[in-house]
Amino acid sequence: MEKLDDFSFTVTEDLLPPGGEDERVDKVVSSFADALSRSYIQKLLAQGSITVNGKRVKSSFRVGAEDQISIRLPQAVTPDIEPEDIPLCVLYEDQDVIVVDKPKNMVVHPAPGHYSGTLVNALLYHCRGNLSGINGILRPGIVHRIDRDTTGSVIACKNDRAHESIAKQLKAHSIVRRYHAIVHGVLKEDGTVHTLIGRHPTDRKKMAVLSGGGKDAVTHYRILKQYDRFTYIECALETGRTHQIRVHMAHIGHPLLGDTVYGPKSCPFSLEGQTLHAKILGFLHPATGEYVEVDAPLPAYFQELLRKI
Repeated sequence: MEKLDDFSFTVTEDLLPPGGEDERVDKVVSSFADALSRSYIQKLLAQGSITVNGKRVKSSFRVGAEDQISIRLPQAVTPDIEPEDIPLCVLYEDQDVIVVDKPKNMVVHPAPGHYSGTLVNALLYHCRGNLSGINGILRPGIVHRIDRDTTGSVIACKNDRAHESIAKQLKAHSIVRRYHAIVHGVLKEDGTVHTLIGRHPTDRKKMAVLSGGGKDAVTHYRILKQYDRFTYIECALETGRTHQIRVHMAHIGHPLLGDTVYGPKSCPFSLEGQTLHAKILGFLHPATGEYVEVDAPLPAYFQELLRKI
């Protein structure tokens, strides 16, 4: 895990509730440093690694505007990320890039709590360690990612030149990314959702549509088939924000089937997370400049679900 620098900050009004009321120190730190989980922040407070105005405090201590918070982070231990012989469904591969069809319940890259069984572990074995190093030791080869329970196309790079090329295409929104999904309710027509998306103001594990302060996000959706209570759609991403399709479809009142985070807490079918599949991925090859497009077939569970509904 990469080492984060120690830091201090002054509590400002935007980190406090409306009206400038005092707030719990753990919530303020979580809002300011969303890379740190709430439980980790509470652990740091208990250890005395977070102080307010130079003094140790408990998680429940309330801070106000102009209070000075200092955070001393312990030296992180870099874990060994081992190659693992995990079967991969390869959709395209050459000496520069590899595109795989990621299954459900697989995390893309290692993180605290997930240092094995990830796509990176599988790629390290399959590619014999020949992956780009731009994104560090925890994410070799990884230029983009999809959620654990989202299936479909993920591209990884085998060298830094390829990585830089694909990253530039992602930044320019020129990579073709089309997802298939099943949503609650019956959509009447094709459409576009254009909003700002950012971290949820109260639940830091979620994203949300914001009126200001978020990042521009555009999703185009097209109806593939209408059912009595659901709609089968294709979503084309113009931008690639975290949870973008899930947040956008919930925002217009049609959350993804199986998405208990942004949709109903109960599901009429036995599912593992949202019905979302990264089907089409198109890009300019980093070495030849030729357009390459791969099509990940719908997983069996998705096809069976379409027959059921």
